Parts: sequence; structure tokens; C-alpha cells
Amino acid sequence: MTQVQRMSRLMVKTLRDDPADAETRSHKLLVRAGYVRRNAAGIWSWLPLGKRVLDNISRVVREEMDDIGAQEVLLPALLPKEPYEASGRWQEYGDLLFRLKDRKGGDYLLGPTHEEIFTQIVKDQCTSYKDLPVMLYQIQTKYRDEARPRSGVLRGREFQMKDSYSFDTTDEGLAESYALHRAAYQKIFARLGLDYRIVSAVSGAMGGSASEEFLAPAAAGEDTFVDCPACDYAANTEAVTFSTPAVDGSAHAPVEELDTPDTPTIETLAAHLGVPASATLKNLLVKVDGEIVAVGVPGDREVDLGKLGEHLTPAVVELVTAEDFEGRDDLVRGYVGPQGLGKIRYIADPRVAPGTAWITGANKDGKHAKNVVAGRDFEVDDYLDVVVVEEGDPCPSCGTGLKLDRAIEIGHIFQLGRKYADTFQLDVLGQQGKPVRVTMGSYGIGVSRAVAALAEQTADGQGLCWPAEIAPADVHVVAAGKALQTELAVEVAEKLAAAGLRVLVDERAGVSPGVKFTDAELIGVPKILVAGRRSAEGVVELKDRRTGEREELTVDEAIARLTA
Repeated sequence: MTQVQRMSRLMVKTLRDDPADAETRSHKLLVRAGYVRRNAAGIWSWLPLGKRVLDNISRVVREEMDDIGAQEVLLPALLPKEPYEASGRWQEYGDLLFRLKDRKGGDYLLGPTHEEIFTQIVKDQCTSYKDLPVMLYQIQTKYRDEARPRSGVLRGREFQMKDSYSFDTTDEGLAESYALHRAAYQKIFARLGLDYRIVSAVSGAMGGSASEEFLAPAAAGEDTFVDCPACDYAANTEAVTFSTPAVDGSAHAPVEELDTPDTPTIETLAAHLGVPASATLKNLLVKVDGEIVAVGVPGDREVDLGKLGEHLTPAVVELVTAEDFEGRDDLVRGYVGPQGLGKIRYIADPRVAPGTAWITGANKDGKHAKNVVAGRDFEVDDYLDVVVVEEGDPCPSCGTGLKLDRAIEIGHIFQLGRKYADTFQLDVLGQQGKPVRVTMGSYGIGVSRAVAALAEQTADGQGLCWPAEIAPADVHVVAAGKALQTELAVEVAEKLAAAGLRVLVDERAGVSPGVKFTDAELIGVPKILVAGRRSAEGVVELKDRRTGEREELTVDEAIARLTA
């Protein structure tokens, strides 16, 4: 028999007004309904109702991970510096990493992910191919020192995450482990009631090759992804690729210098010459690990610095400043052109294809040049897809115009390969009696983030509206009156609990029916059972929180309906 949770004893304080600092729906409602409370920027306490939802999500994740044969462990959150220094992530994570020293001056960190530590554990525990494959996972608190934590538990500095890791002796084995996790994630998110998309992604600081994200479409999402309406292509914008075949540039006229005073921007240049911005070549100067690099894109497009950074990781990419132009006669601010950059590395978007002609800077103050042809007048050192993706850009698979949407990242899976195994010399004795280098996969689910994603997707104008699998209770019984109604509400609640349901009953004395109804809507349990005006007849009202449908039933009928 499950225990009935009485509202009179539950530590919950609902609010009628939104928190002043809350912007997203999940932030507003989770605070107002008494699920979480803020301790500091990006740091949250989970109150009893919130902890129930968090635990229910963890239970679903745990069940599906166990079902594919993964084994649960629990690793420390406080970790030594050395493994992360060996992998390079001590530096690569930059300011996102929480670093600290112990009383003896030793360096430690609060774990953002645990690839290094899992690799060391398997190295210690597995010595033969007979010990593999193995899949390990944990559900644990992670830490990232976000510069601007916001949106409640959606973007915090401390958060709950499931991270799992697979270890195989062959690439084929890794592919199988990856497929198992991918299928498990589909089951998990379906059980949680999340609307989601699987999209191609980049690996970033995690390393590795193949990578996919699980995104929950939501207006509050901080990820932008593209979706093709004509085929099954979907990708994070940072993973979208574009290619343009080389064109015949032999027919273009020679380079011609133009007098263009006071035109240091694409907008002023296009207006001065009466040409579209797309006819011009924008050259953005950045510093890559301190060295100046030029990035060329069509004038009507913007450089996606995040994309550029992903391409060049682990190098640090930053914009140049006015000081970087001092003493550099070869760099004329506002009039840079690729045809006069000398030894400066030039990166171009694929749209700047060989044979294409452009209007661009002439590397002289107040001067531009036209008929500047890629491959004839300047060479591109590296072609990288670095523009900000726009609605209508062609699908890489079929050419149809892409659609853009916002989403919350709820899961990410990687085929890491041998990056960490190489770092820590993770070998096992193979079937032929020789050492075999292990290959790895890494798979994450944002458990606390899933709470916020569900709130964003399922809430309505009255409050939260949880899917049954993860709601804090199966039914919320409300006593809409005095003694008789309260007595019936408690009696029905106890019978439902005896039948195995999780029951929340509002039998609070001195609280008006209106407040109780408002709280029930706000808290968002899937079914609301009201002991009201017909309680003396043994009749109650059953309401579906999502659809709003109501019907009057006898107590026995209501119990039968809810326990069916």
C-alpha cells in the first residue's frame, strides 16, 4: 500500500504571482507550484514535489539503462586535476570548469562529465577481451560554471545528469553499443512524454566522431536546430554543412580597384556601389590561440563564432580588438581583402567557392576591389562551414529550404572512439594474445533539464500538467467543502492508495475551495478527483487535468476508473 500524502502536511508553498526574475514558463511554474527554490544564481533546491518528479525521471532512465545491460555505479563529483590535465580538458573547458584547491594546495575540480574517470576504472577492472563489452552508467550531480545561469533549472551551475559509457574492443562493437543507447533513449523520452527530435550534432569538448543530440522543441530552448520538411534531415545548426561546386572563373574581368570612401561596413559599401550585400565578401578577423586569422563569408551572411570554435577546437577563438591593428600596415580596418593578406591564414565558407568573384577590401583605406576571384586572386587555406544558418538555406540531403526551430537539449550520444583510451593507454589482452586498444562511447541525459523541458512542453494557462509516468502523484483528491467532503476525500484517497496509486489529498482546513482548485491546477497531477456538493450521495467529480473533461461518478466507479 502506498502512503497518502496530505496537503496539510506537505511542505509546499504555492505562489499566485510569477517570480520577478523568471522569464521562461518552466522557471515561473516550478517556483510558483512549490517544486523548486533558488539558493543562488544557477543553484536550486528540489522540494518534496520536485524531488518526486526528479526521482520518477531517474527511475525511467534507470529501468531502460538496466534493460540494455548497463551497470549502475556512482563516482565522486570531486575529482583530481591529473586525469583531466592528461586528456587536455583541464584547459579546454576554460572558465566552465569549477576548479578548487585542498588545504595542501592540491588541484581538484567538480566533475562536468566523467570520461576520464570511467576510463581509469575500466583500465583497472578489465584486463581481457573476455571482460568486454561493458556499459556503465551513473545518475549524479554535475557542475559547470555558467557565465549567465538562467531559466531556472534549465541552465544551472549544478544539475542532475545520467552519463553512461560503453567499452568495446572493435568499432563494430562500439556501433552496437551506440545503437543500444540510441534505442534506449527513444524509449526513455517516449515514456517521459517528451516531444523530441534526433539531430546530427558536433562533439565539442567531449571529443570523438559520430554525435547526435536529442532535442525537445520549446520556445525557451537555447539550441537552434534545422528540420527539412521534405526529408528526414535534422541537425543542430552547428552541424549543418553546405557545399558549392567550383565554378569556371576564367571569364571574369581583371581585378579593378574602386574608390569607396567612408565604407568600412558591408551596409555602407553595398549602398555606395548600389549592389546587393551578397555580391560582397566579408572578411572577419579573429585570433586563434593568439594568431590573427581571416574568415571570409558572403557579405549577406554572418560568421557563426560557435561553429568556427567547434571546427578549430581545442584552439581558443576570439575577436580581434583595435589594439591588434596597431603596427600592422597589412591590416586596414574596414578594408581587408584576402588578396593582400600575405602569410595570414585564410578560412572561407564553402560559398566562397573557387571561381566565384567578389567585391571586397583592397587593403587600402577608402578602397575596395571588384572582380576578386577565389582561386585566381587569392587562395583559401581551409574551407569550413562557418556561417549562421538561416531559414530557407538548402537541405544538405535534398536541397529543400530548411526550417529553423528552438529546442532544449535533453540528451547527447557520442562515438568517442579511442581518444580517452589512447590518453590512458586503455588496452586489454585480445583473442590473439596481443594488446587491443579499447574504443568508447559516451551518452548523456539531462535529468533535471528533462523536468524543465516537460514543464515547457506540457504546461498550460493554469499551471503544470505532468505526464502520468513522472507526475508527483497519480491523482489529486480535493475536499471542496467542510467536514463531510473532507471525510469522503480522505476515505477515497486511502482506498486509492490501497489499490497502489500515488495519492495527494487536499484536506486542508480553513482553505477555500477556490484556492484548492487553483493549487490542483497549478501542481499539475494528471487526474483531479473532487469531493464536492454531491458528497452526501457518494458522488464525486473526476477531471482530466490535460483535457479538462469532467464527469460525475460514484466513489466505486471513480476508484474503478482510476485503477483500471
